[in-house]
Formats: sequence, structure tokens, C-alpha cells
Amino acid sequence: MNSRFNGSHRGEAASVPPVPGSCVPLIRPDTLLPPATAAESPVPPARHPARGTAARKEPSLSHDALYTVWRDHVLHIVSANYSYKTEPYYTILRHELEGTAVLPSSASVIDAYVVPVCLERALLAGIPVCEWGISQAYTPLPAILYGLNYYATAAEYAVVCDTKKAKEFVKHITNRGKYPFCYQKLAEDAEIGSCTAIFGRTAGRCSHVTGLARQVYDLFHIPLVTIVYIRSGEQYLLSSISPVKNSHLSREERTILSAYLSQQEFL
Repeated sequence: MNSRFNGSHRGEAASVPPVPGSCVPLIRPDTLLPPATAAESPVPPARHPARGTAARKEPSLSHDALYTVWRDHVLHIVSANYSYKTEPYYTILRHELEGTAVLPSSASVIDAYVVPVCLERALLAGIPVCEWGISQAYTPLPAILYGLNYYATAAEYAVVCDTKKAKEFVKHITNRGKYPFCYQKLAEDAEIGSCTAIFGRTAGRCSHVTGLARQVYDLFHIPLVTIVYIRSGEQYLLSSISPVKNSHLSREERTILSAYLSQQEFL
């Protein structure tokens, strides 16, 4: 049963050839691409501070860490995770109820983490997104599958290329058909990637998706996100937005984040 889809599917799912090298049971965004190398991320090696000077302390962004930054007369809440019922979410909500100008909004963080809602808002804003649909059984092949149940997170998804693996994962994410799921059809030349965006900026190996990251930030105003994207030819399509894991931030990304938190983002 298909209740909504963006785009169309024709023919049998099995007739779509698999994406080379992308068919694995489960992929997390942080494992899609190799870590940036020294050549890709031109960050100078760490040096001891000169005598009499203090080294800048980079933020310790744990899963529950929360920072506030005033920019352009707006209070920005910076956290790795804005999920519903977390402290960052309730902090945003409290400021909204108090009448404080705050970003991101509570509505934006809820919408951003629900894949179909995120993609629909992005599409209406002119952001290129993946072809997607909602189903409880059918899925084209190959495709990316995201769960939509109460405990589902966009940080975990599957890339399926054959009927057997698709059925196994659909059974898992729907709790044997109790919940729908979101599928995104993959083109033959599709490549999956992920990047961390900090106030719409990217670093190192993610510099090629800066335009997409900026569009996502302008729409949702979430300071720190993981963006999963699909490269099809020369186009980069938004697949999902999810929380950031601090352990996966590169040194250059930490430097950018630290500059924003200290209101020296021009560095």
C-alpha cells in the first residue's frame, strides 16, 4: 500500500539493476565515507601553544551538551541532538513560550527528523530531494529504507538491492506490518554520502555539498546536523537529516564549531 510518494515508479522492482557497491544490510550515516585525509582536510598539525598563551579549548559536545549563542539578536540553541523530549527541545520550547527570538524552532526540529516531512518541506523550499514514498510493504529496488515508527531515527537506515533483504528489513522497521516506512528509490549511478553541517558550513571532504548544506540550514536553522545525500550524476539530493555524533567530528569541524560558539565564525 502506498499512501504518498514524490515521483513515480513503473515496472517491476526486480527489473531495476542494483547499485554497485551500495548493497549492505544496514548503513549508518557516519560509516558511509572514509575519514578525511590530510590531503582532503588541510588542517595544520597540532602545536603546543607558545609560552605565556593559552590554547583555545574546543567544545566538549557530548550527546546531552547544550550551548546558547546570540547572533543577529536571535538566541541560537546549539546541540548534537534536538529530538523530541530532549533537553535541547524543551529549552527551545521554553524560550518560545517566554517570547524570546530563538532558533531553531521547536516545529523545525520535529519536522527535520521525520524523513517524509523533512523532504516535503525541503521540496517546497526548492531544495533537490530524493524520490520518495511511504509504504507498508512495497519498495522499489534498489532503495534506501527509513523507519517511521515512534522509536525510529533517521540516523539508521538500510540500503536494499534484493527482495530478500528488503523483506527482512521491512519486517523489522514496520514491526511486522504495524507501522509504515519511507523508501527512496535509487538510480543506477547513485552514490550515498553524509556530511556534518555547522551553521550551514561544511569542511574537508564535505566541501562539495556546501550549497546543499546552506539550503538546509536556511530552511530549518539547525546549527549542527548530519546530512545524508544522494549523488546522481552532478546533482546532490537530500535524503535525510539526523543528529550529530560528537565522536565523528573532524578536527576542522570542531574548529569551526568552536569559532561559532565563541562568536568568531569569521575565522
